[in-house]
Amino acid sequence: MPSPFYQLRRFVTTSLISSLFISSIGFAATQEVREPEAATGFAEQKVAHGKKFMVAAANPHATKAGYNVLAKGGTAIDAAIAVQAMLTLVEPQSSGIGGGAFFLYWDNTAKQLYAIDGRETAPKKASPELFLDENGKAAPWIKAVVGGRSVGVPGVLAALEMSHEKWGRTPWSELFDDSIHLAANGFEVSPRLAKLVAMGFNPGLKQMPVASAYFYPNGEPLKAGSILKNTELSESLTLIASQGAKAFYQGEIAKQIVDSVQHAAIEPGVLSLADMKEYQAKIRQPLCQDYRQNIICGMPAPSSGGVTVLQTLALLEPYNLSQYQANQAQAVHLFSQASRLAFADRNHYVADPDFVEVPEKVLLSERYLTSRRSLISADKDMGKALPGDVINAAKDDAYERPSTSHISIVDQYGNAVSMTTSIEMAFGSTVMVGGFLLNNQLTDFALSPEKNGVPVLNRVEPNKRPRSSMSPVIVFGKDQQPSLIIGSPGGSRIINYVSQALIAHLDWQLPIQDAINLPNVTHRNDYLALEKGTALAKQKTWFEARGHKVQVRDLNSGIHAISIRYGVLQGAADPRREGIALGQ
Repeated sequence: MPSPFYQLRRFVTTSLISSLFISSIGFAATQEVREPEAATGFAEQKVAHGKKFMVAAANPHATKAGYNVLAKGGTAIDAAIAVQAMLTLVEPQSSGIGGGAFFLYWDNTAKQLYAIDGRETAPKKASPELFLDENGKAAPWIKAVVGGRSVGVPGVLAALEMSHEKWGRTPWSELFDDSIHLAANGFEVSPRLAKLVAMGFNPGLKQMPVASAYFYPNGEPLKAGSILKNTELSESLTLIASQGAKAFYQGEIAKQIVDSVQHAAIEPGVLSLADMKEYQAKIRQPLCQDYRQNIICGMPAPSSGGVTVLQTLALLEPYNLSQYQANQAQAVHLFSQASRLAFADRNHYVADPDFVEVPEKVLLSERYLTSRRSLISADKDMGKALPGDVINAAKDDAYERPSTSHISIVDQYGNAVSMTTSIEMAFGSTVMVGGFLLNNQLTDFALSPEKNGVPVLNRVEPNKRPRSSMSPVIVFGKDQQPSLIIGSPGGSRIINYVSQALIAHLDWQLPIQDAINLPNVTHRNDYLALEKGTALAKQKTWFEARGHKVQVRDLNSGIHAISIRYGVLQGAADPRREGIALGQ
């Protein structure tokens, strides 16, 4: 009988996954004046080494919570639960139990890869007109993202509990201890959290009474270094620890969530107790593809991350990128053109596969890729790329914001987790209940259900999951074992951040920390963005001479990764954020 990994490789060559069980349209430039994650700038390199286990996450408290679980013999899934619980407390702007997640899990014993879908779902009473105004036009973004209307059924806890039942070792009740204790006793507010609160990017934070009282005590924004307690979250996590996720989806917490959404001070929503009770996480088949003698695996739809990362890399496969120095202008140009084409397809063809046909197999087929590559010029920007002629679908107009978090974990048993988790916009919907913020992920649906009579695949529908750009990735090397666990926050730019880091590591052979530290470049079929204050930004005129529309701006990735080579684990954290990696 062929091994599971042989079957994986066989799929890669036929563009059909049959053996493994295996996230928007960016704002117009006028709406992208700043990113809410732009906070503290670059920090020191944060590389860590180990031979037993490793965890990399976006806040030191979260990383340490995961480390503590791993040090006591817990699995990667056990550690992910502890990390997510802690992020809910210390990084509330980016993720939490009020949101959703996508993650890949490598079961080293079974040599099997799983893709776990903990994405939020639309309430039963949601309709395609959810975000249209009285004139049938898409609502202004601020009216869409703030308040109860934008809240989907949170999925991350259900996904983690389902995974814990399969792959957990540490009792569920013990995985919340560190977070419960810190929430009750208080933690030191980080400079990044304080700055994001002070920026006031999400106006709902001041307008929603519960969130305002928490983040603006006595009417003043939280100060870096101050001690912040969250007794309500401590109580919520205590219930979840003792009763399981059922306490969240069916108990008192569920009632509080529904009441807070339906009676929100801004844009009340239609979330119901039945919606909460009936939520189910899903196991899907991951997307995998060869690249440079590696197999790269990512999330399938409803995340657009997997197919768009893989398509970007596949379009570049015939080019000898290793001949260029890291971030050499010619290589960046080629990358931008591949990204243009991949995003053109992504913006039309990716949605919830339980509701529409998502042509991932076609988009990754060599015949289709060959035709798309013919559009790439080595010395001139192609201009706005059109989607390939695959199926009849209109372009999406979702609002997708960059507040998210990524967690990478390898345990002592060789299991691995690559998990991207989000509440969408910074501080989500700003509806706060039980000590945590609720997501505004429904704005990841298209606001308009159709364009010129052509349906938008990612339109709102009851029980449907919105498209995402979350791009957790696991790379497998020649030894048929994970060699890289990686992902990033950043809204639709996640796809570029992850793709660029993969190229830097696999083509330019940079150590993973150096790959992450490279100046960022993004292109979402809109304009070429070069990271402000870097050597790459100084080449703006080179790109403009080749027809590129260029913006120099903050590009605040938050990549957390673990590379594995010769039995050594190297954990890396993005210096643009405040996370760390710890291992043993």
